[in-house]
Amino acid sequence: MEEEKQFLCGVVEGFYGRPWSMDQRKVLFQWMQCWGLNTYLYGPKDDLKHRLLWREVYSPEEEGQLRTLILEAKSRGLRFVYALSPGQDIVFSSACDLTLLKRKLRQVSDLGCQAYAILFDDIDHSMCQADSEAFSSFAHAQVTLTNEIYRFLGEPPTFLFCPTEYCSSLCSPSVSKSPYLQTVGEDLLPDITVVWTGSKVISRRLSVDCLAEVECVLQRPPLIWDNLHANDYDSRRLFLGPFKGREPKLRSHLRGLLLNPNCEFEANYVPLHTLGSWLRAGQWERKDEECEYCPDKALSAALHDWMEELNQPLQAGRQPAQADQRSSAPAFRSKTSDRFECPATIRGSSPVAKLPVFPLNSSSPPSSPTKVRGLREGLEGEKMRSNQPYPPYPQLPGPRPEAPLGGGRGQKAQSRGQCGGKGLLSEAQVRLLVGLHYLPHEHGPSAHKLLQDLTWLKTNCHLVCANSNKAPPQKIDEWRSRASRFLSLCQDIVQLHNSVVGGANRAVLYDLYPYVWDLRNTALVAKAFICWLDGRVLSDGSSLGTWRNCFHWCGKSTGADLQGIESEPWVFKGGVSGEVQMLLPIGSCSELFTHPPPLFPTSRLYNIRPFQSKDKVELYRIVRQLYIRSQHGQESIVIHPDVVGDRCLGPCLALCPEYSFTLEDELGVCGCVLGILDVRSFAKRCQASWLPAMRDKYPHKGGNPNTQDLIKLMEEDQGEYPDSLLYHFPSQLRLDALPELVDISISRTLLNALLTALKANGSQGVFCEVQPTDRQRLEFLTKLGFLEILRGEARSREGLVLGRLL
Repeated sequence: MEEEKQFLCGVVEGFYGRPWSMDQRKVLFQWMQCWGLNTYLYGPKDDLKHRLLWREVYSPEEEGQLRTLILEAKSRGLRFVYALSPGQDIVFSSACDLTLLKRKLRQVSDLGCQAYAILFDDIDHSMCQADSEAFSSFAHAQVTLTNEIYRFLGEPPTFLFCPTEYCSSLCSPSVSKSPYLQTVGEDLLPDITVVWTGSKVISRRLSVDCLAEVECVLQRPPLIWDNLHANDYDSRRLFLGPFKGREPKLRSHLRGLLLNPNCEFEANYVPLHTLGSWLRAGQWERKDEECEYCPDKALSAALHDWMEELNQPLQAGRQPAQADQRSSAPAFRSKTSDRFECPATIRGSSPVAKLPVFPLNSSSPPSSPTKVRGLREGLEGEKMRSNQPYPPYPQLPGPRPEAPLGGGRGQKAQSRGQCGGKGLLSEAQVRLLVGLHYLPHEHGPSAHKLLQDLTWLKTNCHLVCANSNKAPPQKIDEWRSRASRFLSLCQDIVQLHNSVVGGANRAVLYDLYPYVWDLRNTALVAKAFICWLDGRVLSDGSSLGTWRNCFHWCGKSTGADLQGIESEPWVFKGGVSGEVQMLLPIGSCSELFTHPPPLFPTSRLYNIRPFQSKDKVELYRIVRQLYIRSQHGQESIVIHPDVVGDRCLGPCLALCPEYSFTLEDELGVCGCVLGILDVRSFAKRCQASWLPAMRDKYPHKGGNPNTQDLIKLMEEDQGEYPDSLLYHFPSQLRLDALPELVDISISRTLLNALLTALKANGSQGVFCEVQPTDRQRLEFLTKLGFLEILRGEARSREGLVLGRLL
């Protein structure tokens, strides 16, 4: 048993980003005790007094918190390791810096800490002039300081040293020939443990051969600082998969293994649960198959336990939602303050917006003054009816089965339960969540299927192109069958987002929301794009865009191909969302996909699909009411009910409906965005057919003056644009029915669906006219990368023309 205790296995809080709260760490210790883990290393990079201000001692209040944490760890039978990172600015030859370092560690020792770590990771190799004169090498300086501190602390049984060359890829020229590692191995006192991450910073696998090599150079078995689940390098990735790629037999070559997990605390249940299973498997010396570690079996066991955790009615900070619900929470829950702890979603140098400070006590967002009112009867009063049917699935054009595309597996069965507005996540949804956010080098089954189908549908969409009848019927049926499966999975992702937002566990919501929200938006664009491809994408014979041009936009390699086994996972950022994005025509336009989550998460179900003729009536009504509102409610000024719709939407819906996308929610159609692929040809068609039809529909004789004013505006709308504009920006957007929503990202996603279609059929740029007084829309387009390219005065009209290249 004594030998088993010597193997350090547990958690290192060593990521870049907002550190965990004290209450979260207490829950962590409870988890670790339950799962047999034994060591916690405190070393969050963004704790100022751990790294940047390492010379400063802790205040009395901070001392109290740290003492409480150390005692809590001891009460759970855990080894608390305090880590300090002085390497950024320490002067190794300075007696003053050495004294300050000793003072800091003595303070921590007086609080009851008995295990320590000195970290020199992620720093510059260069030394100042004083150090260069005092030490023969950078390694010599670090080792000398570390040995001095180790003796000063009384040679504690657990003392860790993290070298600057902490993985094989950072060693120069190699592990076996690195002068730095050779100095560490020869001069570092033998009872000091050296930290190692494997062949890479984030190692896909740890092999006995590689560990034997570094053990030989260091002259001691290393301790693995395992970054398998670390996500601080990519703001769009989360890792919920099992501990994998490290066989239990590695224990004989290691001093220990500490997992540096996700920044988001609630995301670490499965990784740490399966780490405990791995540790227990290595403790058994029997070789029967039942005792071998199996990641899939460990994952199933972890998911079984996590299901209970996910459906606990906990607020952010893991506080029970209501006083009368506390008895239903596990007995080990600790009470927390009412103050909300923001999740750690800012990592490294990538800006990631944190969720706002407000209690999510229901699945409905608070009302917003910018919400369009009166577009549908009873909209606000029926906002979150849980028994409302989901948005209808779009039907691909042409003959197809009676069943709706993507109908989802057991939609009714997955409806949210009635529990104070909160529902329960099903096991299938939890598995989908994990599969979509699996591991840095490996996708889960659901993500693999999603990317595989999208790649196949993209590659073979010539089978259903708009201007070719050469494809065999069975091939067309195969394409549509796989499209149906893909749309179903996308809809499951959309429903997963809504279930997380509407779930009982708000602590989980706050940590996972940015990721499920991001993937939901990407899935909506991909879903709309696949629906659009059938019968709308152009083939080689098109004069507007050739098939070869049509597909240079799609990424030729997936993220997995770009990463490979030998690359770090940050080579390709974005995870599943990023890979789906890169398979879309506008995938390289990152600013279209990266934006902060909304202030008020909403569990409303949205669907984006190509326009259908049945949508026209509702869309006309929407733009009519928007116009009336802009006229301060004077409905009488417009006699004919169609005149506003005919001006704002009519030309596009009549002449190029294939570039119109509709947004709908549980209550029906709520907005749309319109596009024109080739403005020149469109204007000619308007002059030839649309405007004469409008003059017949609204005759001048006896007509209403206001109606006649709108007719004149219709004619002006088709005015000529400069060739210099159309050369670079041949396509146009029309946002007359773009909805104003609490979740503004839905409007962006709707616009992305249109840009995807325009790009797929050969457009190289798009423009949009905006009134200078419409600040909200100007800001909206500017954030999407649109720039002012023309002022209205050049065409004797008011307004600005904003454009962006695709």
